[in-house]
Amino acid sequence: MTVLYEDNHIIIVNKESGEIVQGDKTGDTPLSDIVKAYIKEKYAKPGNVFLGVVHRLDRPVSGIVVFARTSKALSRLNEMFRDGEVHKTYWAISRNTPERDEGTLTGWIVRNERQNKSYVYDREVPQSKKAMLMYKVIGRSDNYTLMEVRLMTGRHHQIRCQLAAMGCPIKGDLKYGARRSNPDGSISLMARRIEFVHPVSKNTVSVEAPLPSDKLWREFV
Repeated sequence: MTVLYEDNHIIIVNKESGEIVQGDKTGDTPLSDIVKAYIKEKYAKPGNVFLGVVHRLDRPVSGIVVFARTSKALSRLNEMFRDGEVHKTYWAISRNTPERDEGTLTGWIVRNERQNKSYVYDREVPQSKKAMLMYKVIGRSDNYTLMEVRLMTGRHHQIRCQLAAMGCPIKGDLKYGARRSNPDGSISLMARRIEFVHPVSKNTVSVEAPLPSDKLWREFV
């Protein structure tokens, strides 16, 4: 975990793949607890530290995670995420190349809770939610393609599911059709950038996460 931005109301960190944002049945220490400990130590806070979880990233995904440090910021950020006022950009690597270098993907996603997996359909079906994203090819190497993805909706495993349905599963993502796993258990998907109007100061906040240390990412920059 690396802190990318902080003020009195929000803190933005870079999550490593393998870290969980919130506690789950694994019992592993969540990122939220690590950030609380960081705040408590840095600012010598007595008692419990308030930290609001605004959104999540899947465990094998790396990149930007925003937390609220005050209840005021939390309620406003929740509204902003819900209303699409937070602009998130992801980078994804696939062994395959899409037919078109850029486009918009629209589908209807159904989440299977038992499998912890989502399925996308080209029409509305029972229990489905509309899912939209924009993608653009921004790099190529000998064996891989780098795509930039902007979410227009926020569904369970949306990028993983929709890119796989396009024939471009994310490298390392066995659940959605990748041929093999990454050695460290990650998938080659990261939350690269985020931009929004600060919920309290009203200034524009724009943050970019560093690329993972995996040399594959370095081939594209």
